[in-house]
Amino acid sequence: MLRTRVIPCLLLKNESLVKTVKFKEYNYIGDPVNTVRIFNELEVDELMFLDIFASKEGSSINFKILKDIANECFMPLSYGGNIKSLDDAKKIFKIGFEKVVINSNAFDNLKLIEEISKYFGAQSIVGSIDIKQSFFGGQKVYSHHGKKKQSIGIVEWAIQLEKAGVGELLITSVDKEGSWDGYDVELIKSITHSVQVPVIANGGCGAVEHIGEVVKKANASACAVGSMVVYQKKAMGVLVNFPDREILEEVLR
Repeated sequence: MLRTRVIPCLLLKNESLVKTVKFKEYNYIGDPVNTVRIFNELEVDELMFLDIFASKEGSSINFKILKDIANECFMPLSYGGNIKSLDDAKKIFKIGFEKVVINSNAFDNLKLIEEISKYFGAQSIVGSIDIKQSFFGGQKVYSHHGKKKQSIGIVEWAIQLEKAGVGELLITSVDKEGSWDGYDVELIKSITHSVQVPVIANGGCGAVEHIGEVVKKANASACAVGSMVVYQKKAMGVLVNFPDREILEEVLR
């Protein structure tokens, strides 16, 4: 296992995997169960699945596809997407997932995080924050898959989620998502300097050097990767892959 976690972050839409650019342009990647089989062979340490359609449209959790994924997967799993209640979390954990990822519903019901954290422990819950440049300038917190701007400040919301009981934070730069240009290092740094829980950097990774950069310069505890592990290269076809561990270890030294 790598000292710094590198986590493929896979986007579900209905029962398929897709990839987006800045939370737009849904591109079909493949079948999630077959993709899990490939990541099993690649001996990935952890997988994260986010159902973007459930989060955006408020549709029900697809427990069937989650069960199919969990039955095939050999590594720890996280799931996010319209988790509304402790009962939802219980069902997801019973299926075989180790963590739940909460984003939009925390704005309506912060006690949801408190309930899940108290019942299952802080290590079981990831607080997710999506951030993008607003129309009038400046980075803002957005929910519902980047559609709804929130008035609360980025660092303030991160601190509130930590106090509510999350065990780690997933920080996504929407403007960087799918860009292959590297993480928003300054954004991640602003969060890691303000909270005690581990921070997962997300959005923009296109090379192993980007992972080393955000870990060393911004003190990220883990890195989520998307485009880099489902495409051959930028603007090329689908190819599920994972960086060579020796190369990762080298850039993380």
